Amino acid sequence: MSLLLLYLLMLKSTLLSMNGQSSLPIVRAEFVTKRHVLTDRQLNAAVTVAQSSPGPMGGYVVSVGYFIAGVAGAVVSWLALITPAFLVIPLMRYAGRRADSSAVKRSLDAVVIAGSALILQTAWPMAMDSGVFHGVLPAAIAAAAFALVLLTRVPTALVIAAAAIIGWIAGR
Repeated sequence: MSLLLLYLLMLKSTLLSMNGQSSLPIVRAEFVTKRHVLTDRQLNAAVTVAQSSPGPMGGYVVSVGYFIAGVAGAVVSWLALITPAFLVIPLMRYAGRRADSSAVKRSLDAVVIAGSALILQTAWPMAMDSGVFHGVLPAAIAAAAFALVLLTRVPTALVIAAAAIIGWIAGR
């Protein structure tokens, strides 16, 4: 895959997302399903790295770029990640003067709802590839992690670290 195509596809995914995770369905569709240059396992690893490190969740695209094209791919993906930040300020000035705030709010709400549905649709094949449904322990870890993140304020990094430790102990 050429670096220019990688940049353009990553730019598309970051431009069309409202937050870091909402680009995941586009990234999976382009790189795992359509072009076969990335596996669900690699995408899972990239998301895990982003979840367990400081910074924005959208940073997983840098790891995706690395899996696809090495260091150059990581740099190109990072550039695609930061490009929208340079475009949004003039766009917001333009839209802020012309848009009815209630129409903009309804539009953004609709995008968030659609993005959430796409994330759920994308998460299923990734969960299947991760081995969650290949035994009682992985399913229990997944259920406990989901409950902890949903019902408590336990930091995501601690949930991931605890799951890794439990998996390591069980594998010994």
